[in-house]
Amino acid sequence: MSEVVYEETVTMIAAGELQSFIPFGREHCRNHPNAFNLQLRELQPASELWSSDGAAGLVGSLQEVSLHERDRECWQLRKGWAGLQQEDVDFEEELYTAGNVVVWSQGSSTQASSVYKAFTVDSLVQKALWCDFAVPQTEKDAEEEVEHTVCIMQSSCINVHTVTGKDFISPLPFQVSDVWPTKFGLVLERKNTTSDSQLNTPCEPLPTVFSMMHPLDEIAPVVCKPTGNRVQYVSDTTMKIVFSCPEPSIMVSYDTTQGTHSVWALRKVTQDEKNTVLRCPSELPVGTPIGVMASSFLTSHLQNISRLDSPGGPGGTGHGPSTGPSCAVGTSSPLYYSVLHGHQSRILMSSPGFHSRVSSPSISSMAALSRAHSPGMAAPSFSGAARFNASFHSPNPRAHGLLLSPNSTVNDTLLVPEMEPIIPDLCLEQLWSEPISAGSHREMSSQASKVFLTSDLCENQYLCLLVESHQQLRCVKFIESNNDASQFIFASVTAIPAKDAAPLENIDAMLVLEACGSLVLYTGVTRISKVFVPGLLGPTFSMSNHSSHLTPGPGDNVSTPANAGSRHLQRLDEAVMPSPVSELRRPHIKHHEASFMDDFSFQQATCHIRALRDPVCNRVSLELSNGTILRISIPEIATSELVRKCLKAIRFILPKEAAMKVLVKWYTIYNAPGGPSTHSEWNMFVTCFMTLMGYNTERLVWTRNLQFEVPLSPVIAAKKARPSDGGSDEDWDYLLGSHYHRQMISQPVFASPESVSSATGPAPKLDSSAPLFPHIPALFYVLHLIYQELLLDELQRASASSLLCLLQQLARDLQLDSYVDLYWRDYPSLIRCFNESCLVDQGPNNQMHRPSFLREDPPCVFNWLSSCLKGEEVPPFPYLPNICQRTKLIVLSYALYITGDENATSTHMSKYLTKLSAVKGHKFSNEPHYRRQSSVHMKFSSESLAEQLVVWLTSEAFTLKDLESVPFGVALPIREAIYRCREQPCSDWSEEVCLLIGRQDLTKQAHKMTLAKSKTSVGSGLSLEPPASTEADGEEDGMSDIIHEVTGLIWSQDLRVQEVRRLLQSSRPVRVSVVQLPEVSDHEYIEEKENKLLQLCQRTMALPVGRGLFTLFSYHPVPTEPLPVPKLNLTGRAPPRNAMVDLNSGNMDVPPNMTSWPSFHNGVAAGLKIAPASQVDSAWIAYNKPKSPELANEYAGFLMALGLNGHLTKLATLNIHDYLTKGHEMTSIGLLLGVSAAKLGTMDMSVTRLLSIHIPALLPPTSTELDVPHNVQVAAVIGIGLVYQGTGHRHNAEVLLSEIGRPPGPEMEYCTDRESYSLAAGLALGMVCLGHGSNLIGMTDLNVPEQLYQYMVGGHRRAQPGASRERHKSPSYQIKEGDTINVDVTCPGATLSLAMIYLKTNNRSIADWLKPPDTWFLLDFIKPEFLLLRTLARCIIMWDEILPNAEWVKSNIPQIMRGTLPSEDINMETMTQAQDYITAGACMALGLRFAGSANSDAFDCLYEFARTFMKHIMTFSGTNAVQTGFYNLQTGLSMILLAMSMVMAGTGNLKVLQLCRFFHKRTGGEMNYGFHMAHHMALGLLFLGGGRYSLSTSNSAIAALLCALYPHFPAHSTDNRYHLQALRHLAVLAAEPRLLVPVDVDSLKPCYALLEVTYKETKWYDETTVELMAPTMLPELHLLKRVKVKGPRYWELSVDLSKETQHLKSILSRDGVLYVKLRAGQLPYKDDPQGWKSLLASTVNHRLSGAGAFKPGAISTLTSDPVLVSFAELFCKNSEGMKHREETLVLFSAMLYECVTQECPEMLPTYIAIEQAVGDLRQGALLQTFPLWQLRLVVELWDSRLLRGSESRHAALLTSEFLPVMKNMVDVILDKWLKDNAAVVKSYMTGESFPKDVQCVVLACFLVYRSIPYMKNSHSHLEGCSSMGDLISRSSELGIPLRDLLRLAPLLLGSTAGLPSLLGL
Repeated sequence: MSEVVYEETVTMIAAGELQSFIPFGREHCRNHPNAFNLQLRELQPASELWSSDGAAGLVGSLQEVSLHERDRECWQLRKGWAGLQQEDVDFEEELYTAGNVVVWSQGSSTQASSVYKAFTVDSLVQKALWCDFAVPQTEKDAEEEVEHTVCIMQSSCINVHTVTGKDFISPLPFQVSDVWPTKFGLVLERKNTTSDSQLNTPCEPLPTVFSMMHPLDEIAPVVCKPTGNRVQYVSDTTMKIVFSCPEPSIMVSYDTTQGTHSVWALRKVTQDEKNTVLRCPSELPVGTPIGVMASSFLTSHLQNISRLDSPGGPGGTGHGPSTGPSCAVGTSSPLYYSVLHGHQSRILMSSPGFHSRVSSPSISSMAALSRAHSPGMAAPSFSGAARFNASFHSPNPRAHGLLLSPNSTVNDTLLVPEMEPIIPDLCLEQLWSEPISAGSHREMSSQASKVFLTSDLCENQYLCLLVESHQQLRCVKFIESNNDASQFIFASVTAIPAKDAAPLENIDAMLVLEACGSLVLYTGVTRISKVFVPGLLGPTFSMSNHSSHLTPGPGDNVSTPANAGSRHLQRLDEAVMPSPVSELRRPHIKHHEASFMDDFSFQQATCHIRALRDPVCNRVSLELSNGTILRISIPEIATSELVRKCLKAIRFILPKEAAMKVLVKWYTIYNAPGGPSTHSEWNMFVTCFMTLMGYNTERLVWTRNLQFEVPLSPVIAAKKARPSDGGSDEDWDYLLGSHYHRQMISQPVFASPESVSSATGPAPKLDSSAPLFPHIPALFYVLHLIYQELLLDELQRASASSLLCLLQQLARDLQLDSYVDLYWRDYPSLIRCFNESCLVDQGPNNQMHRPSFLREDPPCVFNWLSSCLKGEEVPPFPYLPNICQRTKLIVLSYALYITGDENATSTHMSKYLTKLSAVKGHKFSNEPHYRRQSSVHMKFSSESLAEQLVVWLTSEAFTLKDLESVPFGVALPIREAIYRCREQPCSDWSEEVCLLIGRQDLTKQAHKMTLAKSKTSVGSGLSLEPPASTEADGEEDGMSDIIHEVTGLIWSQDLRVQEVRRLLQSSRPVRVSVVQLPEVSDHEYIEEKENKLLQLCQRTMALPVGRGLFTLFSYHPVPTEPLPVPKLNLTGRAPPRNAMVDLNSGNMDVPPNMTSWPSFHNGVAAGLKIAPASQVDSAWIAYNKPKSPELANEYAGFLMALGLNGHLTKLATLNIHDYLTKGHEMTSIGLLLGVSAAKLGTMDMSVTRLLSIHIPALLPPTSTELDVPHNVQVAAVIGIGLVYQGTGHRHNAEVLLSEIGRPPGPEMEYCTDRESYSLAAGLALGMVCLGHGSNLIGMTDLNVPEQLYQYMVGGHRRAQPGASRERHKSPSYQIKEGDTINVDVTCPGATLSLAMIYLKTNNRSIADWLKPPDTWFLLDFIKPEFLLLRTLARCIIMWDEILPNAEWVKSNIPQIMRGTLPSEDINMETMTQAQDYITAGACMALGLRFAGSANSDAFDCLYEFARTFMKHIMTFSGTNAVQTGFYNLQTGLSMILLAMSMVMAGTGNLKVLQLCRFFHKRTGGEMNYGFHMAHHMALGLLFLGGGRYSLSTSNSAIAALLCALYPHFPAHSTDNRYHLQALRHLAVLAAEPRLLVPVDVDSLKPCYALLEVTYKETKWYDETTVELMAPTMLPELHLLKRVKVKGPRYWELSVDLSKETQHLKSILSRDGVLYVKLRAGQLPYKDDPQGWKSLLASTVNHRLSGAGAFKPGAISTLTSDPVLVSFAELFCKNSEGMKHREETLVLFSAMLYECVTQECPEMLPTYIAIEQAVGDLRQGALLQTFPLWQLRLVVELWDSRLLRGSESRHAALLTSEFLPVMKNMVDVILDKWLKDNAAVVKSYMTGESFPKDVQCVVLACFLVYRSIPYMKNSHSHLEGCSSMGDLISRSSELGIPLRDLLRLAPLLLGSTAGLPSLLGL
């Protein structure tokens, strides 16, 4: 019967899911408020409007509207792009266009459609499409980022909207007829206008095809390379593009004159092709029609006008040369065709007056040049095309009305002489062209209306052209070229008659609409069958002529079996005749009011399918003749994974034609109308497959029964087609009358297998003429490999048993007993039911190929793995590429990890795997070579193998989810490797590897890219809200952003951070407490209070400098809000009545600009809060500009701060120019210093120009004298030093050297504050030559050191070199200096300059110049202050000699002061001052040497000196103090305090804090503004960045600190005489993040963790390891060898710094977040500081009763894993149902305990599986031997670990006594069975048939577990053994392990009596 059941379906297949289709955009547009819809609203329902061609019932005026509109409506669908939706669903996207609205919507079968985006543009949309642009990244890497966009073409421009939210408007330089999306961007076709003909002299066509690689790039012409011709522009007007495809990148064009299609490959242009095309026109032969690019006429006519075009007039861009890739698109154009380029208004600089819309307040040039900005800023919307037309007498009258740019007319174009051609980007290379027929080619062909790519089931690819006029579909087969993947070779053309066609990409087929109106499914050019659309009758399909279907049409190449018989006809009638159900349907539907099913029932007669459109995946829309659209889906080739795999294998192994036959046959059977339900799919497949191989499935019992598992009743057809369930009695009658019913009665379904088989008679034969008969062995083999693959996947094992039935039948018939035996061993209970076999005709003309790869011994993957574990030689295992992926993975994993072959996954792959190739004939050229394990001793370094394995598995996309489905025995080695890697991972593994090894902490760390993007300050997900109390404090004090979670961990014992906030806040009034004495009048009392307030204000004004350091980089600004700047509050409150005290009352003389610098510092402090990683752009910086002029100083400081944290580079040049032209002194200072700091050491030219304008010495001598304020000059000089830091730039060094000694000029030039200028020049010179020492290249003639020495000690002034001589001709009229150097001015700069040039060089000769003089006489000549500088300079030159002890400090004091004082008259004052200053200088050097190191020796030493100085000050009576003077002592003390805070930077040391607080309180007397500044800077450094930053000792950091901590502090707030106050902030440049904050990966809260830090060896100390409790400051990274998170609380993690420090640097710069994970049973340090609580948990480990003592309730203390907790709840607690399973409970508890304490929770399923396997074996409940295979693998792994010795024992996963116990239980069970059933084993081994009874299963288990090979061929070989030795020698060849052999020996030696004694062995 089987042929018949299926034969009826030969003619057609059924389509599923019929739905009516209305584009969603239409629905949306109906509610969209645009003008057209307002008119449409009043019309009738849409269905009539769209379908009735606007004729009936339309109001006259609206008639035209709707007609137009209906033409304009169009839409396209595509498969959903994964980026838009999170879940992985199959959805569709629709892009709908009507009028000027574009709607992008998406929806799937499960979700309703929704609008994703809707766009409305100004003019009519001509075309809307999706396009992907590739954006090259800024770095040099080849990676390109793809931007997904929607492009909307209007007549004058293209709007591009990206998914990420950027939008661009690209004006079109010409009228575009069409636009195509490609792999590289858009391709545009220019419209041919009449102007072309007027313009073109016959010899010069203009290009017609242009490309746009990115919306910001210029439009460039495309070149083409026709076959056999050279490269030229595409300028052929007859060529029309009809199709483009991004992947593969091809285009199809149509030649209108020849009527042929051509296929082109689209690719980027090569350099040669560019050169060919761009050659000068003069070189080209004049006559060539194509390729002459420009001749005199063109050149004169089309010139580059874009320079004149930009509204700024010529050169209006204002940038110098064009600097960016998209500067003025017109600036270069091919063919000099800039008239085409009309107004290339991509220059966003033009002033807003000329724009119709400008949407951003600042149009910055940077924005114009950078793709990263959203360019929707200023896009002029007047049209280039209009200009083009206007200039060429266009026939289009509207163009003249458009706005032309005011200063450009057509005539301008003729004036510009220069021309540059545009460089083409893309090239079209011709691949194939249709042959031209001889006849009249007009009829030959017309343009293809539809072009698409499709592929067939055998993966051939076709390009299909639908030529409607000929009603044919031409399919061109093409293949990729072998040597070049971008080349395609086009082969044969096949024509298929078709009215329309559509590809169905995910089922490798296409749907063809034939001329007669029927739908046919093709795969490639093979016809599959007609498609039956339920409910839609084809035009030919009416009741009367159903018989016409029986004659297969000429096109039907359907293979019908020979014996179709008469039943064929009778069955078909039933299929065609609708059952009564269809008549009944109508009454039931009435409640669906407007169901489209109704329409069908009435329209069937009239409507037919007119066209196919919008194919997506396997769905396609049918457009009916009445205008409605229906969407149908074509069913897939298979739904079950098993059938899919088998079909893949069949396709792989069979020749293509045979494979195609099978697939087509299967497809039609499977999808017959009323096809089967899914779970019978396999049964159908077997029946179909066996029939094709020549079996008669009726004659085999098991295949016959397959058909009755699920009845294939004819009614299913009707049921499937009609979703109505209303039935009636007539249905039953219909059923009873059917042939099917009669068949069922005659066939006893539940007959017992025996009765049937006995009745069948002789064994049936196979039909050798069946199509697959020759290929049976090959097919059998690939199916066997698939079976092996399925065994490796727990989820697929069920389907393995179904495949087994088919395999065993084939194996029997091919007489492959070893295979049958293998199957029997796997599924003994299943196989013993089958015993039929069919005869394979062994006649003379036997066509059956036996491929060479079909071996006698069956490949068994478990056997292979087992041999691998035993260390035996292993033959390569066969596998099917791309089908048996799992096999390949497992086999190679074992080869790598167990065999220890490091190249297993790379070069040695062929040793372990053989690929089957489907090529006939030479299956295997070489016999696979075995290798003996013993001869090659691999060196086992198991760690690296485990790492290699894990990394390789990740690269093969193997995840934990996959691992769960690997059987437990097979997976164990992989789990072990993972466990090893988890213990000691590499810190730099990728996120995927970390996921696989189960280290969430590392995964999170590797996820750092997202972390970098997240705005929060520490990690994502940390609750970093500032504490609520700050809100109540009233005004903001600017310090609320310090992260208290972290500071609370660092300083957990006290509130020092709050104290620092209190000391540094300057936004609240100060408390002025003055006691009114009785004799003081009220007026005097007020004055006294104001005096006191003035003293306190000196302090308040100095606070911001310290606050900037304290809050450094702690805040991420919100781009929509201005930065909050706390105000500087200089008022006071007097107790007791809290009366206001103010300085502006008029009683006091307050200096006029007293607050200008303090508010500058306040601005800097606010700006320094912004972290460098924040998102700051030019617009935001400008947005912060204050409205009131009195805040200008603050803004100036803010700008400088932005420079220091690197954000000022984003400020547009335009804005910088704006700020500088205002002439506000402070703004200029802040900006110059900021820009230079941001460009530190880059030698940036634009910044150099900016600075040079402000330094007269850098301007040419003849230039006009600019009046630059002195302080701005100082800032500019320092700026030069910063920009050229460390570069050793010759010219700048020379200028700066002469500037140190710049003489005062006439007329008061350079006379005031000369000291600060000279110092700045010295510091800048030092920075330029920083650390170069004596190797200053090319500066020997400058004698830099000698010149500096002279500046330092004085002497005659040298003649000024070169240019500056003119400047200094006449001397100053004010200051008489003579011709000697004024040392008081030049000495500080020269000294520090020497110090910086020779920094760390240990150059003793230079250092000796700086020694303090050794005679009293000379000592009198030097200012004591200069001694401080000299000592400092000398010490940092002799860097390596600095030692952290008092002796070293004192050693800097000259001998004469230390010895006994001579009796002669010595000025004691000189001596004590000199001593104190030298000490301070040495301390300062000590501070720099140990900056940021928290070195305790250095700190103690400095602290002692600070105490000494304090004593002198406090006891202000001692001789010392009086003679030194308070000012000098205080200066020395401030320097020592700063030195201490440098050493302890960021650590918040309490002693230093106490000193700072002490000085904070002292406000009277000589404590001036400068001292307060020093003390609060010290406080800021001490808590640098809230404890997250520390100081570096790199050269550039030392230079910055020297500038910032220059030891002369200002006397009052306006004092810049000796040192510019702004430079104090440069200390920021020395800060680097070094705080490491462990964050618990589960709670995302910062926590404590123990770190082990190893220092590299240096000459002062050996390699040292210290333990630190993090969060902690790390030492400088270059000193470290590695940093490691130590156990036992947290998982270990080691960062090796000897290899590279980048990884740790990036962690530190991202707030130092290091993710850590608690180990099981451990508590964090905060909850359990001493580790006592978790000791309780771990002592249990060491007692034997550990597991027994474990209470499941305690699980929560050990782990937070929800799976384990619920396991404990459900399986380990005594509940009612578990009473009788007491021992199981205990066992489960023990397992759980072990998994948790060993930290391998993933082993729990393995333990349970082992336990269940043993339990099932004991109860005899096993039906298959699979669990025992797994047990055997586990035991073998365990044995191999034991053999390898104890060193690998501890690494094994199964460490407890659990496994030996289980192993023993299995041994006992099997031995007992063997003892009782020796006969069964014996009969098996002598080769009798399988036992039928229950023993069968246990026997199979025994054979598998004891690894006894198949004995059929070798039993005689073992039988005759006489002695044990004989037996052993023979069996070694069979590979039976010795201990298993001993169990068999008694049987084989024939004495059952000896069995017990041997077992005793």
